[in-house]
Amino acid sequence: MIIRRSYIEQLQQWKDNKKIIKVITGVRRCGKSTLLKEYQKSLIERGVGEGQIISLNFEDLNYERLLNYRELYNFLQEKLLPDAVNYIFLDEVQRVPQFEKVVDSLYLKDNVDICIAGSNAFLLSGELATFLAGRYIEINMFPLSFKEYMEVCPQQNPEKAFLRYLRCGGFPYPTIELNDNQNALDTYFDGIYNTIVLKDIEERSRRRQLGSDLHRISNIPLLNSISSFLAGSVGSPISFRNIANCIISSGHTASADTVSEYVRALEEPYLFYQARAMNVSGKQLLRNVCKYYIVDPGLGNYILPKRTHDLGFLLENVVYLELRRRGYAVHIGKLKDLEVDFIARKSGAYEYFQITSDCRAEETFEREISPLRKIKDNYKKTILTLDNFTPGNYGGILVENAIDWLLSADPAS
Repeated sequence: MIIRRSYIEQLQQWKDNKKIIKVITGVRRCGKSTLLKEYQKSLIERGVGEGQIISLNFEDLNYERLLNYRELYNFLQEKLLPDAVNYIFLDEVQRVPQFEKVVDSLYLKDNVDICIAGSNAFLLSGELATFLAGRYIEINMFPLSFKEYMEVCPQQNPEKAFLRYLRCGGFPYPTIELNDNQNALDTYFDGIYNTIVLKDIEERSRRRQLGSDLHRISNIPLLNSISSFLAGSVGSPISFRNIANCIISSGHTASADTVSEYVRALEEPYLFYQARAMNVSGKQLLRNVCKYYIVDPGLGNYILPKRTHDLGFLLENVVYLELRRRGYAVHIGKLKDLEVDFIARKSGAYEYFQITSDCRAEETFEREISPLRKIKDNYKKTILTLDNFTPGNYGGILVENAIDWLLSADPAS
C-alpha cells in the first residue's frame, strides 16, 4: 500500500473543522479510497474511537439500499454518537441521487466532520456547489507524482525511471504490482478507461438529463475518437471546431457543439484537464484558446498505442500535472505573437514556465528564453529541460533539469 502523505496532511490540517466539508476528487483508481482508509487509521492513532468513524463506499453492494438518500440519512442518523465528534466518510457519493440533501442535513449538526469523495466533477456541481460555496475545500487527487514514484521504487536510476514513468504512468496498483508487464498494463488501463466511458459518463448523462436538456452521451465510437484526438494533441492549442473537422474527415458526423459536450464528458471524470489561455500582460483569460492534458502518461499511452510520442509534449503534460499537484492554477500564456507554456498562479503570485526536452541547440534555447525575456514583471521565470548541460541562471531566468525539479519539494509550499 502506498501512503500518500501530502494528501493525508491536507486532511489532517482540516481535522475537526466541522464547518468545512472535505471533498476529495480525482480519476478512478488514483488512490482516493486508500487515502480515506489511511486517514481513518491516523484518526484512531490520535485517539478517535472506532465508533466515531462512519465510512461508506457506494460501489460496495453491501450499501446498495443506501443509494436512496432518505435511507442513507436515516442510517447515518442512527449511527451518530450524541456526545462525540462523528467522522463521516462517503466514498463515490455521487452515485446517490440527491446526496446533497444528506450532506446539507449533516452539515447543520455541530458534532459531525464530513469528508466526501468521488470520481466525477458532478460531485461539485448543481445544488451542492451552490450550498457549499465558501464552506468546503477540494483536494484534487492525482496518480503518483514522479517523486512519489521514486519513493516507491527507490533503487532505480532517475533518468531511466523517468522514461518508464512516461511509458507506464503513476497509477498506484501497476506501479507496485505489474512490473513492466505490458500486457497486464494494457488490461489494467483498459479496465480504467472502459469504466470511465461506460459507467461514469453514462451516470453523468443520466444525472444531467434529470435537470437539463443536454443530450445523452450515447455515441461511444465518437467519444473514443474525441478522446484519441485529445490524447494526441497534448500541448497543442485546439478548438472544438478543429476537432469536429478532424472527426468528420475520419467518417463520423459531429458539430462543434456536440464535440464541446463530449469533451466536457471526458473532463468530468478527470480523464482530461483543460488549461485556458491567459494574456501575460493583463492576466485576462482569453476565450476559445486552450490546451488539454491527460491525467496520467500511462493512460495516454493506452489510448494511443504504438505511437511515436514527442518527448517534449510528454514532459509538458507531466509538468502540468505536477503544478496542479502543488496547488497552482495553470494557464497557457499569450504574449502578442509569442506563447509561454505555463502561467502558474498561487496565493496571488505568478510563475512562468517554458518546457523543452532539450535546449542545447542555440536555436532551441533562444526560442524558449525569448518569450520570458519579453515579460517585464518580476515574477519567477523558469525553463525546464531534460538535458544536463544548460541549467543555470541566465539574467534572472532559471534553466533547471526537469527531473531534479520534479524530485524537489515545492519551494512555495
